[in-house]
Amino acid sequence: MVIKKFAAIDIGSNAVRLLINNVIEYQDRPTKFKKSELVRVPVRLGEDAFLNGEISERNLNRLVKTMQSFKLLMDVYGVEKYMACATSALREAKNGKQVITRVRKGSGVDIQIIDGKEEASIIASTDLKDIIKNDRLYLYVDVGGGSTEFTIIDKGLPIFSKSFKIGTLRILNNLVNDAVWDEIKTWIKSNLPSDATVEIIGSGGNINKLHKMSGRKVGQPLSYIWLNAQYHFLDSMVYEDRISELGLNQDRADVIIPATKIFLNAAKWSKAKKILVPKIGLADGMIKTLYHKED
Repeated sequence: MVIKKFAAIDIGSNAVRLLINNVIEYQDRPTKFKKSELVRVPVRLGEDAFLNGEISERNLNRLVKTMQSFKLLMDVYGVEKYMACATSALREAKNGKQVITRVRKGSGVDIQIIDGKEEASIIASTDLKDIIKNDRLYLYVDVGGGSTEFTIIDKGLPIFSKSFKIGTLRILNNLVNDAVWDEIKTWIKSNLPSDATVEIIGSGGNINKLHKMSGRKVGQPLSYIWLNAQYHFLDSMVYEDRISELGLNQDRADVIIPATKIFLNAAKWSKAKKILVPKIGLADGMIKTLYHKED
């Protein structure tokens, strides 16, 4: 048995995450990927990028300090290899390349900005064999702050993927018009047979939190009916009550509503009645990408 340690840094629009994984190789069994540590820091780069077109000096400094902390944690854990990817916020920020340079000089962490297609591809590389059945289609929906990645999976393999400029922070700041929703609806309906049995596979911090709030066991899906009722319940509360009464973090209490709306629309347009929540996403795909690069 050989144990390796890999890390993934996901620099999103709503938060920055560090995932450290133990990659356990066996001689007579498939390789096992086991989460060792997950750290999330609420640096909202998306509010800068989507509203002002560039990352502010304040958030740039916060990002550098976050990367310094992540670098120290990776050193302490003995991480052999890491991958750091930035998504829609740095993709769209006019000073995205300068931000990467400042982070590299300030922390030693190298960041690569990935486009929506590559982001969807990395997400689709996550191992879903434990929950996927070959007799139905799946619509993988990864909701972020600035973009949402959709992947259609058939017989265990991704067949179509597309990234759309719709996310929780964009919706909160009224940056999404009806044309974007119509484009998503058309894409889903044109790529899924009308008579197919489809299930949603939900990814991202918001659907993970919703699953936890539901009280369901790990592996037990959410129903469309429950999610719809929860959406109206959350939307009926003011922001402060979602924090004080439901115990949501400040940076979760606002974005959870638009995220739920995206999942509900995806389920409605695909006619899916269940939302599976395996609690995997971009960072998990980055770990798999790192591992397979060694082959």
